[in-house]
Amino acid sequence: MEDPTQHRPGSPVRSGIPEHGRIPKYYAVKARLSAMLEELGEGGLLPTERDLAERYEVSRETVRQALRELLLEGRLRRSGRGTVVAGPKLEQPLSLASYTEGVRRQGRRPGRHLIGLEQFPCPADLAPGIGAEPGEPVWHMERVLLADDERVGLESTYVRVARAPRLDSEFQPDSSFYGYLKERLGISFGDADEKLETVLATPREALLIGTPPALPMLLIHRFSRDTDGQPLERVRSLYRGDRFSFTTRLRPE
Repeated sequence: MEDPTQHRPGSPVRSGIPEHGRIPKYYAVKARLSAMLEELGEGGLLPTERDLAERYEVSRETVRQALRELLLEGRLRRSGRGTVVAGPKLEQPLSLASYTEGVRRQGRRPGRHLIGLEQFPCPADLAPGIGAEPGEPVWHMERVLLADDERVGLESTYVRVARAPRLDSEFQPDSSFYGYLKERLGISFGDADEKLETVLATPREALLIGTPPALPMLLIHRFSRDTDGQPLERVRSLYRGDRFSFTTRLRPE
């Protein structure tokens, strides 16, 4: 039987095993579990930690470490039945397309749950990014991102009240904000600056998204402008690292 911890010639990705030295026990278990996931398929139920420990003749803590890594990578997920094989990650394009459009392209049902919508005087550090004067009224809208009713992220949007004066009465919080701006207010997006980084969620964010605080998150800061080049919005989007990947197309400058 082929050892799944060994790198196969011609494989596009090296296995991560050092060329010299001892292979950690948990990594060997993880490699064998990876092969098991392929056989089980999406939604397949894994044996218990005790059964896996007996099968691979290792301690339960060794099995837990292997499972933790697979959970963090998004290849496994917890369910009422136990630990099951997760489906593929959602691929979100790094583009001006909205979250709603990106999720629909993959045959999933997008949604958002409103946490809060409030007005407050614009602080000086936020003002330039949304084209506001310090102290001018701005909206802050916070929503949990959903895909097929699964909580996958958290989104905070900041926009001048003057741009969307009836946001609290006209806008449906579970719909696309970009669609509302374009269809109801005639505002189209021209371009945007984005910064992507990895972070850990705060305890509050983890509670809202329904994840452990130690789960890595993908954080995107976006500053958008309209077709006239005027600042429009600032968005802070936090995505589950185990459920999302991001794609883009690169072209020569």
